[in-house]
Amino acid sequence: MIVITGANGQLGQLIVKALLNTTPAASIVAAVRDPAKATGLAELGVQVRKADYNDPATLDTAFAGAEKILLISSSEIGQRLDQHRNVIDAAKRAGAGLLAYTSVLHADRSPLALAGEHKATEELLRASGLRTAILRNGWYFENYTAGLGGALAHGVLLGSAQDGRVSAATREDYAAAAAAVLTAAAPEALYELAGDRSFSLPELAAELSRQAGKDVPYKDMPEADYKAALLGAGLPEWLASLLSDSDAGVAKGALEDNGGALSRLIGRATTPLAEAVRVALAK
Repeated sequence: MIVITGANGQLGQLIVKALLNTTPAASIVAAVRDPAKATGLAELGVQVRKADYNDPATLDTAFAGAEKILLISSSEIGQRLDQHRNVIDAAKRAGAGLLAYTSVLHADRSPLALAGEHKATEELLRASGLRTAILRNGWYFENYTAGLGGALAHGVLLGSAQDGRVSAATREDYAAAAAAVLTAAAPEALYELAGDRSFSLPELAAELSRQAGKDVPYKDMPEADYKAALLGAGLPEWLASLLSDSDAGVAKGALEDNGGALSRLIGRATTPLAEAVRVALAK
């Protein structure tokens, strides 16, 4: 039995669907905070169980009979370490044979603010006594392509990454990797996962311009100014802080990796920049 926590999120749903390519639905548990909102997962035939990172009792019920568990990192920045500790402790009580975790690229040396809780969680995992597999996911293309409509509308792509490079892949790419690890006979303890080819934000702007048939230049800004622009566009404080800090990290090389581990793991090339932009513009 394989349990996916946070299964109702964007990444979690894709992982469940990827697992269904090789794993019987009855052997997959979608652990979600609110089962009433997981009807789509239930319709796939998988088991849906309540699992709240803040409520250990629900985790014990959700993990009953689990051989393998994937802890998808919490989205509640600042609260994640305690939540992840609850999951790790519940996995130990359940006697899970494998606990996998979605971390961030180069978590042990990343300058990104969001890396701190990931690094601390990895330390908890190593001290747990469980067999673990850490999936250090790089940046999602969707973190940038979700804003391309706004860039087109305003005629400019904003950022604070300078000419730093990002080795991004799609959520679907990372979901395929998670499914591969969860079904592997002998998964590795650590994976640095990133797209095959890196790009800069000026290159993203150029590709957007090419496909849209409209000149959309990249405008680099100081981190504080970029955050203010994101807030002005209506993003919540936590997200504006995350994106502006991450762009500043890109300028320092935080989200570039040329190891090729992701494509080897999923058995195909990762999604290229042009395809990610095409899909975003088609929506």
